[in-house]
Amino acid sequence: MKGTEHFKEIIQNYLEQRKAEDALFREKAGRVNRPIDDIITAILNYVQKSGCNGFSDEEIFGLATHFAEEETIEIGKPINCGVVVNHHIELTEEEKAEQRAAALKRYQEEELRKLQTRNSKPKAVKPQPQAEPSLFDF
Repeated sequence: MKGTEHFKEIIQNYLEQRKAEDALFREKAGRVNRPIDDIITAILNYVQKSGCNGFSDEEIFGLATHFAEEETIEIGKPINCGVVVNHHIELTEEEKAEQRAAALKRYQEEELRKLQTRNSKPKAVKPQPQAEPSLFDF
C-alpha cells in the first residue's frame, strides 16, 4: 500500500472513530457529507499553501475535522503528490514474500558482482629479483 493510500485510510478511520464518539461532530459531518477524497485534497492544498514540510498528527486530524464539518470550505484542485506517513504500515503475507524475494535477489546480485570484480582484477606480478651473474655462471 502506498503512503498516500495509507494516509487516506488513516484520515478516514480517524473521522469514522470521531463520528462514533462525538454526536455533535457526527451531526455536522453528516449534514455536509463530504467524500474522503475531497477532504484529502483540501488537506493537501492547505499543506502546499502553508509552505511547511511537516505537520503533527493533531494538526492534520484537526484539518480533517474542520474540512469534514464545514460546508463553505473551498476544496481546491487535486494535487498529484506523495504523502509520507510516519505510522507503521502492515504488509500482507504476499507483500512480505515479495519483499523477501527482492531483497534476496539484490543480495545475490551484489555478492556475484563482488566475486566478478575480485576475479577480474589482474594479479600483481612480483618482479623476480635478478641475480647478479657470478663467475661460475660463465
